[in-house]
Amino acid sequence: MNTRKLLLLGLILALVAAFFVFDLGQYLTLASLKTQQATLLAQVAAHPWQAALLYFLAYVAVTALSLPGAALMTLLGGALFGLWQGVLLVSFASTLGAALAMLSSRFLLRDWVQRRFARQLVGVEKGMQDEGGFYLFALRLVPLFPFFMINLLMGLTRLPLVTYWWVSQLGMLPGTLVYVNAGRELGQLDSLAGILSPGLLGAFILLGLFPLLARRLLGWLQARRAYAGWVKPKTFQRNLVVIGAGAGGLVSAYIAAAVKAKVSLIEKQQMGGDCLNTGCVPSKALLRSAKLAAELKKAAALGFTKVSAEVDFPAVMKRIQWVISTIEPHDSPQRYRELGVEVIAGEAIIRSPWTVEVNGQLLSSRTIIIAAGGRPLWPDIPGVADMPAFTSDTIWNLREQPKRLLVLGGGPIGCELAQAFQRLGSQVIQVELDTRLLPREDEDASALVLASLCDEGVDVRLRHKAERFELVEGERRLIARQLDSDEEIAITFDCLLLALGRVANVKGYGVEELGLVVRPNGTLETDEYLATRLPNIYAVGDVTGPYQFTHVCAHQAWYAAVNALFGGFKRFKVDYRVIPHCTFTDPEVARVGLSEAEAKTQGVAYEVTRYDLAELDRAIADEVAHGFVKVLSEPGKDRILGVSIVGAQAGELLAEYVLAMKLGVGLNKILGTVHSYPTLAEANKYAAGEWKRGHAPQGLLRWVERFHQWRLG
Repeated sequence: MNTRKLLLLGLILALVAAFFVFDLGQYLTLASLKTQQATLLAQVAAHPWQAALLYFLAYVAVTALSLPGAALMTLLGGALFGLWQGVLLVSFASTLGAALAMLSSRFLLRDWVQRRFARQLVGVEKGMQDEGGFYLFALRLVPLFPFFMINLLMGLTRLPLVTYWWVSQLGMLPGTLVYVNAGRELGQLDSLAGILSPGLLGAFILLGLFPLLARRLLGWLQARRAYAGWVKPKTFQRNLVVIGAGAGGLVSAYIAAAVKAKVSLIEKQQMGGDCLNTGCVPSKALLRSAKLAAELKKAAALGFTKVSAEVDFPAVMKRIQWVISTIEPHDSPQRYRELGVEVIAGEAIIRSPWTVEVNGQLLSSRTIIIAAGGRPLWPDIPGVADMPAFTSDTIWNLREQPKRLLVLGGGPIGCELAQAFQRLGSQVIQVELDTRLLPREDEDASALVLASLCDEGVDVRLRHKAERFELVEGERRLIARQLDSDEEIAITFDCLLLALGRVANVKGYGVEELGLVVRPNGTLETDEYLATRLPNIYAVGDVTGPYQFTHVCAHQAWYAAVNALFGGFKRFKVDYRVIPHCTFTDPEVARVGLSEAEAKTQGVAYEVTRYDLAELDRAIADEVAHGFVKVLSEPGKDRILGVSIVGAQAGELLAEYVLAMKLGVGLNKILGTVHSYPTLAEANKYAAGEWKRGHAPQGLLRWVERFHQWRLG
């Protein structure tokens, strides 16, 4: 830090210290100002120009040094100088003080912050360059953030001083009017009876309503900017149009129809979306067949001999289609039409914020929900296009079992399908770039899944990077680089499954033309109400994230539908506090809340309680005595922060903890709940018991022990 910065910092610290050392804050209280009001008014009457100048300088000093008392100074301005002169003085003094505070922050801190957080600030700087003025205006208009904090933080950006000045003054003007008016009314109060005067009551009502009115005004301004260039229809044919009939779209349409709204649901492919047709349902049907194949191999352990069966792979795949067709009526067009939804088969294109085109027909709607879903990521690896490659969307078209299946990816989809095909008789090679499978879970959970896959014969290759695909003498090969040794190895295979994650569908239906914002990860940007940049267009599910789970799509759909239909009266922020998920490998991996890794990253203090399923009677009887229940709790308390369960039926066992976290129930209540014996669900109670044992009152127990010894005589 150079000499000039040191001198400025020293001066600021000295002035702030003097304020507190000499207890100058005692004069900036409502009681003190009311006591001195008559004297101050006399000084203003005798020396109006000098009094105004002294008040102006004092206000500038308080705001420039970020001292407490700016709100009271504003009230004082109204009491001493009246409404219009007070507004004039406060408006310019507050803006000048804010500018000085901003410049001080910029001079002292910006260079250091830019060096220290250069990468993180790239997006912030771009946003400030594009929308900085409006962003500052919003902060000034709606009094949610402290005045001094805005000054200091804006100094860290490159917002021009001129822009900062006029935007701040304009944004603070409505609040200045309200507060100065309240100060004027308070200044006229000379008896208790005056408290009930219409003027003072009106000032207090305006003071209370100002934040709400300011937010409404800000919302109106944002909408006006967003809709610039678009002409809103005077009438609408529908209350809601939903694009996409997956989990999010179906629930959105269902809710709209349930509250008697006129709703249209548009789907270009199959009702039910990925979950029914290519995701959750077919994969679980495949896992059921694979589980039986694995059970038959363990028949001897259960007392059976000479048990054998051959896998009829086409029959397995045929059964998957039967499962889909059996569930299909739940999501069928007929059912939704009976519920009151207009179901349209076709490709939707959003032509304006209120108009959707489908099959050459224009549909006008007051609101739109985008539930366009996602698709498997197709990697840009040389030679992959020449391989017989499948994704989680297309693998269900297989009718001939692959002898050697290469699975690229170690996430939930890759692990589930790798284990399933291995159990059904394929030789599976699984390649993962990371150091472990299921990298979003804790290491102990990943280790158990890895051990299970390896025990069953899956050839798992961790820390391998796919470089290219080749066809050599009729053999298909993946050339992968082993990152630890930096050596290239060749992996031969017959069939390729790409399980590298999913990407949002954000192209081809009007998103670009509307100017909707797409995040760096490729999902549609939405706010806490699931609204896009255009306030009447919402998005749910994989197209917006942040979770790619069917149950989260349905969860979001309630918020989007209610906000779309009733947002003019009341809007609800989407609640992500308790979101469970499960990977259906064997053992299953289920979690709700924080993992240990997430708690450490977020700096959340926690305690770990662990119960091993090897000790559970029912698990032993069922030959599934492997895995654990791990509970993260608040230190010294029974409040649950997160739960990870690895083992048989982990997804079912987790439900008790999901409900507990949703209702704020702690481990003591779970321990006090009777569980049937013998069940796997007892593991939840025993985990709570382990926690209780670790928090037993040792001092009290020693006294109780002495009491029992004394009673023995």
